[in-house]
Amino acid sequence: MIFSLGFAAGRGDLKIRDQLANNASQSLPEDLNYSAVEEVYDQLKAAYDGQIDSAKLLDGLKRGLVASTGDPYTEFFDPQEAKEFDEALSGSFTGIGAELGKNSDGQIIVVSPLSGYPAEKAGLRAQDKIAAIDGKSTTNLSITAAVRQIRGAEGTKVTLTIVRGNDQPFEITITRARINLPSVEYKIEGGIGYLKINQFNEDTAPEARRAAQEFKDKEVKGVILDLRGNPGGYLSGAVDIASLWLPEGTTVVTERRGGQTVSIEKASGSSTLRNIPTVVLIDKGSASASEITAGALRDHKAAKLVGTKTFGKGSVQRIDELSDGSELKVTIAHWFTPAGKNIDKEGITPDFIAESSQNGDTTKDPQKDKATQLLN
Repeated sequence: MIFSLGFAAGRGDLKIRDQLANNASQSLPEDLNYSAVEEVYDQLKAAYDGQIDSAKLLDGLKRGLVASTGDPYTEFFDPQEAKEFDEALSGSFTGIGAELGKNSDGQIIVVSPLSGYPAEKAGLRAQDKIAAIDGKSTTNLSITAAVRQIRGAEGTKVTLTIVRGNDQPFEITITRARINLPSVEYKIEGGIGYLKINQFNEDTAPEARRAAQEFKDKEVKGVILDLRGNPGGYLSGAVDIASLWLPEGTTVVTERRGGQTVSIEKASGSSTLRNIPTVVLIDKGSASASEITAGALRDHKAAKLVGTKTFGKGSVQRIDELSDGSELKVTIAHWFTPAGKNIDKEGITPDFIAESSQNGDTTKDPQKDKATQLLN
């Protein structure tokens, strides 16, 4: 779900070598001792005054195993959740149009409201904490569970209790809508190519290549790459976008596991926009694959960054399909920029700090104005 899972940095196309085990995992036993689990089950079956669903018991065991990692990005999806996840990565789903994550305190937060959709129109902002959903506390709630509570039929309403900074909690009621999010939008203004990427999915690379070729054919004097509010998506998409500027064979991102390098993703293609002055727009809603792209272009001096510090998600996930239709999303590595920086929980600080427009005035865009000024 882009609402909570769009920041996943990849799927099965990741080039992680499964045979290279994490040093921490090497000390684990080959199999778990389930005798204690059986003991709990026997006591529960014998003593519990109520109905017990064996399927839910098994799902609970799986979720408990995954939750024990303490990693908010490692999650178990039952078959229905897996279906919703796959649908959301296609860019079309029903919800309020916002990306969810967790902060270092384990609280559900808004990574970014999607431009033009109900969450943004209702006033949700990046880094808002969601304390309750329809009056129910989100304490100890997983991101996936929060998403399922917030999503619903088109036209229905959901009420979120929001904590913003040190302010008192307040409620926002949002009407759910159909979210159709194009991966790529582009245009040419005043001789400058403007390329906005909303998320990195399967359509991103071919659409962005078409935009880049048009920019080149029309001899733009500069390019603005807008990654604001982009929660991420496929790692391969980030590599493809960076490849529009970087020469073939240039390192885009390095993945490390247990301190060892397991994969180096490199640029490929004709680097259509190479040597064209470029500014990348980022903000606190830019996460994961967005940060990979921004970090690679800056490290290789292919672009300057304008905006505010990014979200700070420096881990890579893979989706494993299980035999019953459920899925495991698991953190398999951490990524580092070409200069060797891991931005996990720190984010990327831009070269030029520029705040967004105040009071939600959509007629003004100081960050884009700064980028245009630099290119001119």
